[in-house]
Amino acid sequence: MRTRWKWIIGGVAVVVVLAVAGPFIYIHFIEGPPPAELALPTTRTTQATGTSHTTGVASTTGIDGTYRVGPGSQAGYRVSEVLIGQKATAVGRTAKMWGSVTVAGGAVTAGTVTVDMASVVSDQSERNAQFDGRIMDVARYPTATLTLARPIALGTVPSVGSSAPYTATGNLTMHGVTRSVTFPLTAERASDGVYALADIPIVFADWNIANPSVGGFVTTADSGTLEVLVHLVTGAGNPAATGSAASSGGGGAPGPVTVPKTTVPRITIPAG
Repeated sequence: MRTRWKWIIGGVAVVVVLAVAGPFIYIHFIEGPPPAELALPTTRTTQATGTSHTTGVASTTGIDGTYRVGPGSQAGYRVSEVLIGQKATAVGRTAKMWGSVTVAGGAVTAGTVTVDMASVVSDQSERNAQFDGRIMDVARYPTATLTLARPIALGTVPSVGSSAPYTATGNLTMHGVTRSVTFPLTAERASDGVYALADIPIVFADWNIANPSVGGFVTTADSGTLEVLVHLVTGAGNPAATGSAASSGGGGAPGPVTVPKTTVPRITIPAG
């Protein structure tokens, strides 16, 4: 009887250790760190070289016109999650975006950016299935659109290679719900157009989005971040997805952004 109890107690101890250590090992040694936050080109240069980044003082002369969302644009989500007591970050992205922005008289007077939600991917197929299905229902709501609600006064815009901060207010339509959002953005003037970077906090319930938590296995907060990096060009830009293309992978930018695994594939521990 004593031997049996020792085996039972030992078995329970092993289960507890695996329950605690398993997620820790997977998150920190197998899955690896999440993708870095989206950044402006000069921000990436600054991080890589350690050089300082300054804001230019060019005038607004010559910037009026219509700009379109072009290659190099990305959008997606960043959500904090807990996997059986271990903290992790879920990230999904796509490059399938299109739209346009109008600048006139030293202000951004109009703008619309649409994201193909059906092409957003992370590094986990199980997470993608949850996102496409019960969370975002991309078959029914294949896109999300942000439309500028009021002009953005540019003042003295940055020179080429420099950036400046602004505040934008728009209407975000996502998951069949439209709500007003006000958020900070940073614009960087480039030789081939303009880059605009924004992080928009999203409370899931505000857009009738199901909480991403999965039972007691994966839990998340009730909010996340919509990350957007838009490259605005004066050329044709990315074609808009039409019809079933938005949900079948057609249209938009040249292809979805693949968020790769950082190390080795998932390990499965057999029963017994």
